[in-house]
Amino acid sequence: MTRPQEKLTLPAACRIALAAQGFGAARPDSVNKGHLHRTIERLGLHQIDSVNVLARAHYLPAFSRLGPYDRSLLDHSVWGKRGERRLFEYWAHEASMLPLALHPLLRWRMDEAARGERGWRSLRAFAHGRRPAAEAILKRLQTDGPMAASDFEHGKSRSGWWEWGETKQALEWLFWSGQITTATRRGSFERVYDLTERVIPAAILDLPTPGKVDAHRQLVELGAQALGVATAADLRDYFRLDVAESRAGLDALVEAGTLIPVAIEGWRQPAFLHAEARRPRRIAGQALLAPFDPLIWERGRTERLFGFRYRIEIYVPAPKRIFGYYVLPFLMDGRLVARVDLKSDRQQRRLLVRSINLEPGAPAETEERLMAELCLMADWLGLDAGVLMPDAALAPELLTTG
Repeated sequence: MTRPQEKLTLPAACRIALAAQGFGAARPDSVNKGHLHRTIERLGLHQIDSVNVLARAHYLPAFSRLGPYDRSLLDHSVWGKRGERRLFEYWAHEASMLPLALHPLLRWRMDEAARGERGWRSLRAFAHGRRPAAEAILKRLQTDGPMAASDFEHGKSRSGWWEWGETKQALEWLFWSGQITTATRRGSFERVYDLTERVIPAAILDLPTPGKVDAHRQLVELGAQALGVATAADLRDYFRLDVAESRAGLDALVEAGTLIPVAIEGWRQPAFLHAEARRPRRIAGQALLAPFDPLIWERGRTERLFGFRYRIEIYVPAPKRIFGYYVLPFLMDGRLVARVDLKSDRQQRRLLVRSINLEPGAPAETEERLMAELCLMADWLGLDAGVLMPDAALAPELLTTG
């Protein structure tokens, strides 16, 4: 007898998704390494982005969930001494910081890059005719130790990734193929490369490599744990997985009872609920969300869950922007209730609020609670001169964080 498909209301699906992402729990009074590592393990990764108008994107998801924390804890976890590292850099959703335990699950991607079957088209040539150039750079790293692209002759850094020279392209192919990885970052967040075996702990490198289908199954399950409830496309997108293998993994997880097919109110696509997902009756608290936060990075899912159409407008000409350059949605008690365009004025030590746009139906206390979160963020970022508001009608012109 076939079990009838479970139906979820949209508010229930939102609460499940938020709980899976670590929202709704009380923030700790003092954040330690354990809190940080558990958050990253829950999410599966922190996406990296070079834009630093507010703060580097990889620092923000932990702040959204835990509140103020020492950012050096994250730095040491990903770029510290080999034996102390808990994270590594690789391509997952996009460029990401990932728990070391995920390294074996992504080796199929490294192997495909090594064969020229994956990665940007301009890099694939290094698996074939341009391989000698990459091998020469690899040998240089072997003999000279960690280096950035700008350390190589004729490899001076340029204005953007779209203008990469041959050295940078070769380094990135070696990175894609798993032969080198990030040893540290320096200066303007430039990646410093080294041989993978000198960075990733031997205990991780010695772990067995699962087959591609099995790795996809495990990654789909990790995505399901992080999302709580999601469509097949959402689950595939979390780690940017291949269609056929992720479908096979999804079917296996449904067969095993790990994922439960559900119908969500208002969704056209079928969805899947992780069997161990929490189902809270309410979600309390507030948080500012980075544009690359895993709760909202898949814009279609954000709109399906919250009725909130969100687009990042960094690459939109200023006169055509609707909400601003670097806009963070404001989450409050399980709803996205406002959009805030923010910038760190590091010279004046202020958090600049360029604009605030409240959503229709935002509760009366939205502005007060948003201001409290902005002051908390300013203090965390060391912007001790306070929060500078754009409109005195919304709040006092300058709010101090002390």
